[in-house]
Amino acid sequence: MSNKSAWYFLFLVLGYILYLIFGAVVFSSVELPYEDLLRQQLRGIKRQFLQEHKCLSEERLERFLSKALEASNYGVSILNNASASWNWDFTSSLFFASTVLSTTGYGHTAPLSDGGKAFCIIYSVIGIPFTLLFLTAVVQRIMVYSTWRPIMHIHTHWGLSKPLVAVVHATLLAVVAVSCFFLIPAAIFSALEKNWNFLESFYFCFISLSTIGLGDYVPGEAFNQRFRELYKLGITGRCGFSKKEVHVIQGYKLFFHCCSTVPSSVCLMKQYSSHFQKLENATWLSYLCGLS
Repeated sequence: MSNKSAWYFLFLVLGYILYLIFGAVVFSSVELPYEDLLRQQLRGIKRQFLQEHKCLSEERLERFLSKALEASNYGVSILNNASASWNWDFTSSLFFASTVLSTTGYGHTAPLSDGGKAFCIIYSVIGIPFTLLFLTAVVQRIMVYSTWRPIMHIHTHWGLSKPLVAVVHATLLAVVAVSCFFLIPAAIFSALEKNWNFLESFYFCFISLSTIGLGDYVPGEAFNQRFRELYKLGITGRCGFSKKEVHVIQGYKLFFHCCSTVPSSVCLMKQYSSHFQKLENATWLSYLCGLS
């Protein structure tokens, strides 16, 4: 049994390495031509600018651009259309705090001062476990009303078999989850964000939901964004949907927890089996991890 488990674990490691290599090859082949094109365009613009302004040396321009890019990494832009938006007002700070606690970390805003960086470390050390504890408590209560009670109610009152009810319930739960956490928010963001189409909005929802947080798309950062404070507050909020905004950052963590209720729904039909505890303790995952 131990040798079999070791082989499973070895296959898992090799499969994960091959998947990493596969992703690197695809990303490189798809994105590298676009990066090269963008580099050529920037060099052309820079060369044309220096030709039109001969009084400006290339070294001075390099120093200026380096300083501007360094500030941009901290979410501070030199552009006139971005000077009216502050990164550390209350609503923006609340949005930043939510990305820290949810481990999304878009990276478009980062602490500037040493005190802010030190507080961010302490805040995260305490806040991230607290957030996990909070979400776990919420999900445990949601699971009662989203898995156990609906299946038992339909099975008891309608007389349908548990396997059939569990499969239908899992399908409906998946449809509702995809709609509430992907399709509806993507439609709302594509309507509120002028430069986002539906695919980009869907992409942002997935990146936020999975806590990848690349930072290439951040809501509420467009020039002359209407009701920017309310918009940021609505995204950060934990009340689900508002009239114009949809809660994404904190609530999205619930999706993966809710997804875990789908297989648990299917397992309800085995709940009264004497082997249920054995199935729970000796899963395929324990073999892959080499734990049994």
